[in-house]
Amino acid sequence: MRVTYNACLGSTGSSNCINATTGLFMASTKQNVHDIIYAAAIASGAIAAGSAQTPESDPTEIVAIHTNMIMAIASEHGIKIGNADAADLLHALSETIKGRQVHLSRQAMAGWLPGIENANNDSATTARTEAIGWAANSHFDQTEN
Repeated sequence: MRVTYNACLGSTGSSNCINATTGLFMASTKQNVHDIIYAAAIASGAIAAGSAQTPESDPTEIVAIHTNMIMAIASEHGIKIGNADAADLLHALSETIKGRQVHLSRQAMAGWLPGIENANNDSATTARTEAIGWAANSHFDQTEN
């Protein structure tokens, strides 16, 4: 099975796209899922780092990346789900992860210092994307069996 996952910052035809093509050289499902999650984490982190000084500017783009990541992971497990199902699963996984996430107070750590705030957004969003991706993978592993 070959799955191509595209995460673009801006328009789809722009040069700011990250592509992860899985299924080459008979890679395992776990390796393919790793590639999908890694591409989504990089794209999400880049959006979060670039929009650190603009309150609430990144959720729409990051939600779209997370939803597509979940759909690609499901496809890797041989399960076809639509946007609505992926969004529902994203919501459930996000709420679970939000409760466990260790979060540094931005005000205590950096306030509005551009470089530190960008790095904080980038690392937190990248970690959250990884956690959501691997939680989705576990969900589809259990669904498969």
